[in-house]
Amino acid sequence: MSRDHATVWDSCLQTIRRNVNSQSFKTWFEPIRPVRLDNNALTIQVPNKFFYEWLEEHYVALLKMTIRKELGDGGRLEYQILMNNGHDNRRSKAVAKEAGYTNGHGNGTPYEPGGIDTQVIKNPFVIPGIKKLKIDPQLNTALTFETFIEGDCNRLARSAGVAVAKKPGGTAFNPLVIFGDVGLGKTHLAHAIGNEVVRKFPNKSILYVSSEKFTNQIIESIKNNAVNDFVNFYQLVDVLIVDDIQFLANKLKTQEIFFHIFNQLHQNGKQVVLTSDRPPKDLEGMEERLISRFKWGLSADLQAPDLETRIAILESKMTREGLEIPQDVSEFICYNIKNNIRELEGVLVSLIAQSSLNRREIDLELAKEVIKNFVSQLNKEITVDFIQKLVADHFDVPVETLAGKTRKRQIVIARQLSMYLAKNLTDKSLKAIGENFGGRDHSTVIYSCKTVQDLLDTDMIFHETVSELEKKIKLSLNE
Repeated sequence: MSRDHATVWDSCLQTIRRNVNSQSFKTWFEPIRPVRLDNNALTIQVPNKFFYEWLEEHYVALLKMTIRKELGDGGRLEYQILMNNGHDNRRSKAVAKEAGYTNGHGNGTPYEPGGIDTQVIKNPFVIPGIKKLKIDPQLNTALTFETFIEGDCNRLARSAGVAVAKKPGGTAFNPLVIFGDVGLGKTHLAHAIGNEVVRKFPNKSILYVSSEKFTNQIIESIKNNAVNDFVNFYQLVDVLIVDDIQFLANKLKTQEIFFHIFNQLHQNGKQVVLTSDRPPKDLEGMEERLISRFKWGLSADLQAPDLETRIAILESKMTREGLEIPQDVSEFICYNIKNNIRELEGVLVSLIAQSSLNRREIDLELAKEVIKNFVSQLNKEITVDFIQKLVADHFDVPVETLAGKTRKRQIVIARQLSMYLAKNLTDKSLKAIGENFGGRDHSTVIYSCKTVQDLLDTDMIFHETVSELEKKIKLSLNE
């Protein structure tokens, strides 16, 4: 029975989905498109060269196993990389005969250098009358890569930002679009890129501007019949960073002007960095020609940080501010503030203020009072003992063995799963959780939670078991 390229790749995706976590699958495999199947060679299309290199570095073994499973030992995978101008590159060359992988390199469209008359350009960011064109980058110098905590939730975006800062305009990430929900660090990362370019390339002109300020400047330039001066100024910038690009929606004149600025910068090898609360494909009220250009480079999303990253962010903030609060309090805050880094920092500020004004010691009780202003419902009091009993009953093992030293596989899994549920469903510190399991330490709890998470990402049956147990625990709150 003959199979086409779409069917083969769909089968490959089913295998891949079972072997990577959901976020990695969404980021690295959903954008791939099958192109053709010639004999035993499946060609897939990837968005850019960086995408191809990442797959080769991190997933080559998985891809090799998957292709051979579908096409046999002689199966090969070929890459087709989109060119910089968004058109397909049809030329593929073999680069890895042993592994059976080939790639087609998109060389991009050559651009002719453009000339700009700089003698009469007005700078909307400096005082009129200054003869020398000196752009104030409008950057917050406190927002750097050093103060941006890296985690699984933001690693791709941060790595791309570092690459752009090292070689602005010289990577495949042009434009670099950073997108994600409010409070996840888009603006911080945008400023970090700008500050790093300022540090590494003092002769380059960098400019950070919010989309609101950009729109207001356009309105002012239209009033003063100075649109050409406005456009000419922006075309001189080496690195342009525009924050919250989604607010340009339905502003047709602003989009038209930005389109021409973007084209000139891109053609001259200048770097463009954009932030948005959604990916380019979901930007409503935006001209299709702009959306198309936003897709030329790399779109990197920021996800809500996991518990460990939230704790690291909070501890970093405390260190910078010279603050110190008990570990169980910081962990309690991070258990309950899950989706917004700004809220996380806001809770810390409020906690310090309440402690100072009311002359109260910072403890769990004060933290609970403060955090009620930030979340509608705290995690209810689920005890570790209750979780242990429920899990022990499910696995049919004596509950006391969870605190013992036996290494039988069934008991080890039950013990690790109990720690995982206790961490996610109670406000106990990691140290306190460990105490409930025979005095095990903080690192053992972290290791157990990671082991469970790995199983959740790769074992669908185990995933269903955990979901069932979580439902039982939550239902018990209403009994």
